[in-house]
Amino acid sequence: MTKLSVNINKFAVLRNSRGGNNPNVIKAALDAERFGADGITVHPRPDERHIRYDDVREIKKVISTEFNIEGNCREQAFVDLVLEVKPAQVTLVPDTLGQLTSDHGWDTIQNKKYLIEMVELFKKQGIRVSIFVDPEVRMIEGASETGTDRVELYTEAYAKRYHTDPRDAVHAYLTAAMRVRAFGMGLNAGHDLDLQNLNYLIKTIPWIDEVSIGHALVCDALYLGYENAVQLYKRALNVE
Repeated sequence: MTKLSVNINKFAVLRNSRGGNNPNVIKAALDAERFGADGITVHPRPDERHIRYDDVREIKKVISTEFNIEGNCREQAFVDLVLEVKPAQVTLVPDTLGQLTSDHGWDTIQNKKYLIEMVELFKKQGIRVSIFVDPEVRMIEGASETGTDRVELYTEAYAKRYHTDPRDAVHAYLTAAMRVRAFGMGLNAGHDLDLQNLNYLIKTIPWIDEVSIGHALVCDALYLGYENAVQLYKRALNVE
């Protein structure tokens, strides 16, 4: 069954908007685990506008499920943090400075030499590596040459087109996912997944190892309750 990693960045956004420590992001991580999440995801950025580097350190001390740190490995501070904390997984995302949210995957062909170096650096420390990519066969093939353990498919395009034509929306992702499997890499997915589009994606590509979901889950939690929202997302991953 596909695992659910809950991205808790939005809890930090709310905390930072007022100052203080409410809501407490450490408690948010622990509660997500208690409510059934299989892992915790954070995406620290240099301006610390949501998750702060110290949050990452403190979360690692207390959680028992998998820890996934996403971010731009071109930022030396991010690399140093990951090597210090040693999460179960690092997801390499090609963000630019000040970017609102992740909006594209790596060009794994143009950046292949660089990605090979970064993948080797993290894997030597026992950290599983996932590369954030668009659902393009060429990018999957490029990723396979970097030594990465997994790729994460950037699913915004799927989410945008899902309500118009689910079959068409998922087609490129299925093609890319088949190439991922053929190359023997693991498969993650994330971005704009929600309770409406998640189950169809998993039914179509049941070998997805993990999805990381934050924004939609936290929005649902405002109406449904945090525990109930986590459980509903877990249920959406069940393809039986």
